[in-house]
Amino acid sequence: MSGSSEEFLKPETEDDDPGEPSVLSGSGMCFPWLQKHIDSVVTKGKEEKDFAQTTNACLGFIQEALLKHQWQQAAEYMHSFFQILEDSDNNKKQVAPKIIWKLGSEILYYHPKSSMETFNTFADRMKNIGVMNYLKISLQHALYLLHHGMLDEASRNLSQAETWRYGDKSSSQKVLINLIKAYRGLFQYYCWSTNKMELSKLDEDDYACSTTSQDMLSHSEKASINLDALIKVPGLWDPFVKSYVEMLEFHGALDKAHKILTNYAYDEKFPLNPNAHVYLYNFLKRVKAPREKLISVLKILYQIVPSHKLMLEFHRLLQKSEKEEHHELGLEVLFAVLDFAGCTKNATAWQYLAKCLRQTLMGSHLAWVQEEWSSRKNWWPHFHFSYFWATNDWKEDKALAYEKAFVAGILLGKGCRYFRYISKQDHQPLRKKIKRIKKFVKKYSIVTTGP
Repeated sequence: MSGSSEEFLKPETEDDDPGEPSVLSGSGMCFPWLQKHIDSVVTKGKEEKDFAQTTNACLGFIQEALLKHQWQQAAEYMHSFFQILEDSDNNKKQVAPKIIWKLGSEILYYHPKSSMETFNTFADRMKNIGVMNYLKISLQHALYLLHHGMLDEASRNLSQAETWRYGDKSSSQKVLINLIKAYRGLFQYYCWSTNKMELSKLDEDDYACSTTSQDMLSHSEKASINLDALIKVPGLWDPFVKSYVEMLEFHGALDKAHKILTNYAYDEKFPLNPNAHVYLYNFLKRVKAPREKLISVLKILYQIVPSHKLMLEFHRLLQKSEKEEHHELGLEVLFAVLDFAGCTKNATAWQYLAKCLRQTLMGSHLAWVQEEWSSRKNWWPHFHFSYFWATNDWKEDKALAYEKAFVAGILLGKGCRYFRYISKQDHQPLRKKIKRIKKFVKKYSIVTTGP
């Protein structure tokens, strides 16, 4: 049986009945209580004690212990579970190292008596049980080391993994190798970022400033080599892309940064990713790209995530445009944002919609408003403009209630419950405003009578 089982912490000793049958672990430890569990496993009314049934039962007990955060008990069960590595079923034997690594690393991560040395030894042994797991375990081991602040050890771990080769198996692991290289790139980015912070505190004439700048450039070049291969492979690589672009942008490689972000957002081989469009938009905004470019990027983001927080910024850009079609889209965007429950209390969105309705109707574009309202008139009144929301909004945020009352009056008329309730409130700071919205609603409401 594998020596990996020895890495688990020994269980607390108990006085057990010597006459009871017991299960022996790989380290010679005796667990009478485990034998009771195994003996109790019954299929079709008959007791089963064969190899497969034992390991299946043991796996179930480990999972239950993990769910209950019983780390010591889970560690004890793991001693017996290592026998799965001797399973005669090749399929089970092949997947066994992956299961043992996932369970074992979870236990050792949370066990109160676990140590760095124990985890490292367990990881190193598991890497060599089943060649196809070597790279994945190496990567997860490196992240564990990084979590504990051991950057150099994590980097060395990945350097070793990067050189891994195993005949024709190597080609099938290409993406994983690129991922390991990319994580090495992230480590270089971390060093670069640290240098960047140091540089911000130094005087430009200081000798240390020149040295730090050179170190930053060196880290950036090394990171670029490691990151470049991965981000060309279709996938979701947000942290890698962001880090890479930040370094390129800092060192003045704006064209390359733009190309990477454009490819990440628009290449059809990559999965749909709202963040990719956000990164591209923020980059274009930083380099002061024309408004038309900014609008084109956010227009696609709007189609993917209509409730995204950037939609209010999108609306403002559209309103600044001279194109009438952009003004119409700006109105549509606001209605779409307020379709979502998470935005119902967004006072800015309601303020923008109130202002946009005022401008739209005064500009003789009643048809735009009717178009948006036609698909919402059956559910928005209850969703936004009920008597409950009127009393609640007035109590919690009077400015919000005022903006919503204006919108409610325009869309539902002066008979709307929400509008009636707010317009009757005697609140000195809003008295003049409420008087004005009454006049506007009377003149421009899209209905002649209330509901």
